[in-house]
Amino acid sequence: MTDLDAPEPSGALPAKLRRPVMIAAFEGWNDAGDAATNAVEQLSLGWDAEPLAEIDPEAYYDFQVSRPNTKLVDGVTRMLEWPTTRLTVVRFPRGHQAKSADAPAGDLPDVILVHGIEPNFRWKAFCAELLELAEQQQVASVICLGALLADVPHTRPVQVTGTAPDPQSAEQLGLTTSRYEGPTGITGVFADTCVQAGIPAYSFWAAVPHYVAQGPHPKATLALLDRIEELLGRPVPTGSLAEQAAEWETEVSDIAAQDEDITEYIHALEESSEPEVLRPASGDSIAAEFERYLRRREPGDH
Repeated sequence: MTDLDAPEPSGALPAKLRRPVMIAAFEGWNDAGDAATNAVEQLSLGWDAEPLAEIDPEAYYDFQVSRPNTKLVDGVTRMLEWPTTRLTVVRFPRGHQAKSADAPAGDLPDVILVHGIEPNFRWKAFCAELLELAEQQQVASVICLGALLADVPHTRPVQVTGTAPDPQSAEQLGLTTSRYEGPTGITGVFADTCVQAGIPAYSFWAAVPHYVAQGPHPKATLALLDRIEELLGRPVPTGSLAEQAAEWETEVSDIAAQDEDITEYIHALEESSEPEVLRPASGDSIAAEFERYLRRREPGDH
């Protein structure tokens, strides 16, 4: 993939954006391996996004759980950075046409990026506030990104499941529909809020191997960006993610090769009879795997 031409120079933002697409990801339960929020961060950096708005965190976060950070400015002054949800915007030069035959004709839409933290309180009010911002900017569609721990091997292409506003869009994107039923996070709640308000909403979920849950997970981030590129019909900035993903896979393989049981487990996942079906890893399966690993370790290894 190649990066899109640079956005228009910074300056006063126009009052009205051009059919913006909103792309949202939230830290926490919805973001295994930091894959989803890292995708939004990559877009923000690659497209030189400008601040648009942020949500007042006071009503939504427990600051004993999500504490504010203090930072030094110029080595002298301290500044507080509160946990919250921030929106940035990217406006592109007129005249850029879609690279996909399925994309609408004319100038491509602007992009609003949402980098959030799953709130501790008042989820409905939180989503209503985000929706109000989307409606103020006349957002044409929303893309929600997520990542989940699953029984998948790190050596295979990242499985991306998701939803689309209609069956035709899902078929065009080749989306594998998740069969998951159960608790959901703020990503699912916000997507449903948009649908109920009449805003078309897509969701893309990358599968992260549960035995390498610690982020970052560049391979899953790259898979999500590939889906965004396909949907928008425009190149997206991926920076060095392809190289990072290759290095990550090699490193995990080297570590796994040192443990015979883990190697056999990965081979079993690779030979699964249903590779196209995403199977979220349960808490019990993760705990059992970890306990089995601890039992294999000698006391002197701790």
